Amino acid sequence: MGKKDKVTQSGFVLSKTAKFSILELSSDCNKPLKSIVAKAKTSVSKENKNSQVKQNSAQAPTVKVKMVAPVASGKEESSILSFLSSSEDTVITDTFHWSNDVTLVHANVVGAVKSLAAEGYVVESDISVSFNVLTDEAKNIAANGSPEFVVYTLLKSSGSKTKNELDESLGKDIVKIGMGNCMKNKWIKKDGQSLVAVADNVVDEVRSMLEQINNGVEVDSKELAKLKRRKLISPVTRKSFSVVRGPNYAPTRVKKVADLTKEMLESGAWKTTIFKPYNFKTLGEKVGGGYLHPLMKVRAEFRKILMQMGFQEMPTNKWVESSFWNFDSLFQPQSHPARDAHDTFFIKDPLYTVSVPEDYYERVKTMHEKGGSGSIGYRYNFKKEDAYKNLLRTHTTAVSSQMLYKLANAKGGFKPQKYFSIDRVFRNETMDATHLCEFHQVEGLVADYDLSLGDLIGTIETFFKKIGITQLRFKPAFNPYTEPSMEIFGYHPGLKKWTELGNSGMFRPEMLIPMGLPENVRVIAWGLSLERPTMIKYQVNNIRDLFGHKVEMGRTRTAPVCRFDHST
Repeated sequence: MGKKDKVTQSGFVLSKTAKFSILELSSDCNKPLKSIVAKAKTSVSKENKNSQVKQNSAQAPTVKVKMVAPVASGKEESSILSFLSSSEDTVITDTFHWSNDVTLVHANVVGAVKSLAAEGYVVESDISVSFNVLTDEAKNIAANGSPEFVVYTLLKSSGSKTKNELDESLGKDIVKIGMGNCMKNKWIKKDGQSLVAVADNVVDEVRSMLEQINNGVEVDSKELAKLKRRKLISPVTRKSFSVVRGPNYAPTRVKKVADLTKEMLESGAWKTTIFKPYNFKTLGEKVGGGYLHPLMKVRAEFRKILMQMGFQEMPTNKWVESSFWNFDSLFQPQSHPARDAHDTFFIKDPLYTVSVPEDYYERVKTMHEKGGSGSIGYRYNFKKEDAYKNLLRTHTTAVSSQMLYKLANAKGGFKPQKYFSIDRVFRNETMDATHLCEFHQVEGLVADYDLSLGDLIGTIETFFKKIGITQLRFKPAFNPYTEPSMEIFGYHPGLKKWTELGNSGMFRPEMLIPMGLPENVRVIAWGLSLERPTMIKYQVNNIRDLFGHKVEMGRTRTAPVCRFDHST
């Protein structure tokens, strides 16, 4: 064992709470022994209960000294600078002892030294001192005697006792440790069922060594090893500094200014003011925000794909629409269940829209009431107040209808176009693992002459192949504003089943004719939610974990970049 294992410096004060000493117990045997032993039993048993389970370990625990955060004040700084001002050779040999001499808190002195050293007022050197301190059990032994000495003293004074009598007198904890060590040291022996003391002039060496350690006296390394095995001492390392004058030393610290102010420039004080050094090459603090939500990552990829296919994005930044554009222009009757309050969020203020194109409104009204172009319409009384009601759009097709109306009435006449949109829509639905009251809809449409159902299927297949879905099925369906209509199903290799992906169809003539489009112009359209492919892509089982107020922000930060093979 090296030199550092010996006690060099302690700085540790033993608690003076013991109410009796073992010397009293051995020198005055006329006192009631039971009352004296009861005191030893009370003081020792508490610590032995906590330590007895560790007795078989060969290594003593290392005590880690928890340093209080240094709080340097002007008092510590001025004391250090004043002490060093006596001469250039003045040295604070050890801040720990110096702090005790000048009655300052060492942690605060350390803080002041580091602060002064940062500006060159002082230069510090590290000091590391290793020593041993007594554990709580050892403190009791130093005050009251070791368990083996307590057992020996009782047997010496009483003659003999059985183990049960010892347990009753001293307690099982003291007897368990003390009896074994007494037998090992040959202080006592068995005499039938009793135990008797056989040694004379026994000295409590354990207590003596612990008192030496506590007083800073060196102890033999072999004896230290024994004490460590018994968990009676713990090694401690104390950090401190030696301090000398630095290159910028001054008896008084001048506080450096961080900012150049308007007043300094006006008064000229900046010429004599000492400023803190500026590091113009340092980088700013890392910004914690700026992470794209997984939905936005998938949305960005979908936009790239659709633009590569020649589609133009529609302006969908207006969430509030009139019932006219959301329902009526799509040839959806005013009695349709989707227009009820339990399916749609209607706006209370303002309740009605300001205006719609009057001539177009009349043509739509006529188509609903009487029909046209081979259709008999719905044969009901079309109400203006229902058409003018404001709502949160239930689909982005409300924007599609406006774009088609503008396309039909553009200067120079109709020109074929491809449009798409990816934006938020709102529906009054019951929320569960796969449904929310608001979600994102992906919609695409192509307006051109003499399009057919084959063009629609081909466009849909091209899009879905680009996002990695190659197996598609189409099922006939009904939509109020498309005929024919189809539901789109794709095979999910992970789930190993066919999953509904979206809806599609060809806009009905009853919707297109009132807009003013030529009779042989056909519009094919399809749509799907943004959430479902995102959930599949990022393996999210519950939509509320993807979108809404319960989303975990850590998932947004760690979500990988979304990539699809666009070349397909």
